Amino acid sequence: MKKSILLLIVILSLSGCGETPTQFSEEALDSKLISLDGSETDLRSVLTKNKEKVVLIDLWASWCRDCIVAFPDIRAMQEEYSEVEFIFLSYDKSVSAWKNSLNKYQLKGQHYYVPSGWDGPLGDFVRLNWIPRYMVINKDSSIKLFKATKARDQRIKDALL
Repeated sequence: MKKSILLLIVILSLSGCGETPTQFSEEALDSKLISLDGSETDLRSVLTKNKEKVVLIDLWASWCRDCIVAFPDIRAMQEEYSEVEFIFLSYDKSVSAWKNSLNKYQLKGQHYYVPSGWDGPLGDFVRLNWIPRYMVINKDSSIKLFKATKARDQRIKDALL
């Protein structure tokens, strides 16, 4: 039993599962995104556009109950941290589902659809296994908070300061 636990610890440490990246990988930065007007962009361009700003990234989908329930908390954060840019990356099943939900929930911020889904380069980089997922990005585009799954997580507010 002890050998099995030790082996598991070694495997996890070698696989980098415990690491918390501070920079996006090149593959993640090259991830294709669809903007509201239907044009294609990538994460690198979105982050460059928001350089010199603190950014909260919300990975979500309209079919995700936990994502929808968190919207009031996100709106409250938007009021409290008006200088922060809020970027919503949708993992919806279709562009139409994404756009319909934006009309329904009236979220303010920058909105993009992730056409590659969970198994794309961005999902792989963030080791996406649950949504909602929140990340905080510094003014220099480095990752300050890599993973939070609850909008009320105090670490989000701490990272936004």
